[in-house]
Amino acid sequence: QVQPVESGGGLVQAGGSLRLSCAVSGTTFRFNAIGWYRQAPGKQRELVAAISNGGNTDYSDFVKGRFTISRDNNKNTLYLQMNSLKPEDTAVYYCNAEIKYVLGRWVPRGSWGQGTQVTVSS
Repeated sequence: QVQPVESGGGLVQAGGSLRLSCAVSGTTFRFNAIGWYRQAPGKQRELVAAISNGGNTDYSDFVKGRFTISRDNNKNTLYLQMNSLKPEDTAVYYCNAEIKYVLGRWVPRGSWGQGTQVTVSS
């Protein structure tokens, strides 16, 4: 399986913005639904946002109106624009280049990268 490479994380003050990128090698990128996940210390990994191969988007409630997921199929790259960041957004952010919608929820099926750390200070 192809391993994604996430980048763009960092330290930002509450209310600030960051843009994450996820580069994926291979030829299947454009055919797959892909998604951003995050994992905070002591918590399970959770879906942040998903985007279908046709560009339809789906957001978890805790980021709606603040984050925007997008994809560039020509560059095999997934993006996450994060605005109005909160301290509770602090986590390692991962992308998964193959997710499936099964029984009402997105299920990650692809490999995980190393993630990128996002830290939001209050």
